[in-house]
Amino acid sequence: MSLADIIFVDMCKDIIKNGYSSENEKVRPRWSDGSFANTIKKFGIINRYDLSVEFPIITLRPTNLKAAIDEIIWIWIKKSNDIRDLNSNIWNEWTDEKNTIGKAYGYQLGRKIDFPEGKMDQVDWILKTLKNNKNSRRIISNIFNHDDLKDMQLHPCAWSITLNVTGNKLNMILNQRSQDILVANNWNVCQYAILLMMFAQCSNLQAGELVHVIADAHIYDKHIKLIKELIGREQHRAPILKMNPLKKDFYEFKVDDFELIDYIAGKQIRNIPVAI
Repeated sequence: MSLADIIFVDMCKDIIKNGYSSENEKVRPRWSDGSFANTIKKFGIINRYDLSVEFPIITLRPTNLKAAIDEIIWIWIKKSNDIRDLNSNIWNEWTDEKNTIGKAYGYQLGRKIDFPEGKMDQVDWILKTLKNNKNSRRIISNIFNHDDLKDMQLHPCAWSITLNVTGNKLNMILNQRSQDILVANNWNVCQYAILLMMFAQCSNLQAGELVHVIADAHIYDKHIKLIKELIGREQHRAPILKMNPLKKDFYEFKVDDFELIDYIAGKQIRNIPVAI
């Protein structure tokens, strides 16, 4: 069985059984018909994935890994906020008249900052620190820039990472303020597992543990039935993820440098209602 499946199923059962319902509260998200998009949620979910054991992709339904990698490259390598640099329609709902998502995500990572080591962006600083001071306990990226929140089409959900080296293993904590469990959970897990693997390979380290901290882990009311059906499905063994071993320059990684081997998954869930 996939360890990611086990973690996902246990988390969903916990949220449904022990979560707090926002019913009768005035919530921000709405459905397409204008009605309130209520949730049942748990605060402070922490999930741990050991990448030295297996790649954390669920098998209950397929996760579109190619599209997930494309988005993480758009944010972390291209450092772009322009949806024309992205090969999907994921961000169309939050696009302005300039085809951007405002000063969010990739924009923040590409912004030059006066670090003690010199002026550079956050990604370059991480790469420099991993090369020259890998045992630092200060390798942190933060894109929740309060000064720019007014200019963001959507405030960052996955907003911070902390990298930490133990022996020859590079570990990561991903901090997420909010997550739509059905739509985004395994998508984000796979993305940041890939990011961790890229940073590790470029730093001559092994990918270790990904710790995913979700402040507000929620299931929307219209998703509960879908979640219950999903977590009752047959689980399969985790596939093998192959990464191009020749890539040592972080900025040279492409979507095609990653390949899933023997990925068996249940049928896809179509037409999932999305709250905005």
